[in-house]
Amino acid sequence: GNLTFRLSANNFNQPMATAGNITIAEVEEIVPVGAIPPEDVHVPCIFVDRVIQRTGHQKRIEKLTLLAEDAGKKLSDSPRDRIIRRAALEFTDGMFANLGIGIPMMAANYISGITVTLQSENGILGLGPFPRSGEQDPDLINAGKQTVTILPGSSLFSSDTSFAMIRGGHVDLTMLGGLQVSAKGDLANWMIPGKMVKGMGGAMDLVGSSGTTVVVTMEHTARGAHKILPECSLPLTGTQVVDKIITEKCVFNVVEDVG
Repeated sequence: GNLTFRLSANNFNQPMATAGNITIAEVEEIVPVGAIPPEDVHVPCIFVDRVIQRTGHQKRIEKLTLLAEDAGKKLSDSPRDRIIRRAALEFTDGMFANLGIGIPMMAANYISGITVTLQSENGILGLGPFPRSGEQDPDLINAGKQTVTILPGSSLFSSDTSFAMIRGGHVDLTMLGGLQVSAKGDLANWMIPGKMVKGMGGAMDLVGSSGTTVVVTMEHTARGAHKILPECSLPLTGTQVVDKIITEKCVFNVVEDVG
């Protein structure tokens, strides 16, 4: 009943197995006792009640994301590219950073001359670029389910360890998108009422951790409506958590208790 997970497949499996009254593991392979080295056991057999081997199953990739041929290209003067160009200036040498999908992740293509270690909530420290065609692995994805690669010196772990890094303030920078930001730094970025969402993910933990700089990258308006407001009208991700807002028009520093 000892379990081991491949690459980023650990995710929340390890803490969920330890919390369940009955844990049923669906596995790809059943090996002889002792075949898994003790140091490679992620879930000890005491937590596992039943093991089922699946057959005829082909792993699917939910969000196949490949390295664009123009990744790292010279940026244009479009609003989106202006935000990416400015966001890339927020990275500093030796930094640990967590990047949201979209503009924040694209900004990482323009890190140059410094070392920045990227973290993903699902249990990766040392994210590399998106894979080239043919290099994708269904067991190696980020928190947004996009296919990724890892760099030399990277590490893989369960999601509870990942959130220990986040809640402990070990992540220096969180860069993410926003639907609305208030004058005092309240952030709304996880749902629009009436639209189906899977959940807020790790955003609430990421923006609520002391010692972590929170940078929001977003276009200044959406369909003509302002996104920086006196008060947010959408459900909040966090109150007074944003340190900096980067739009295509300018950069706003949010001063604590002032705005």
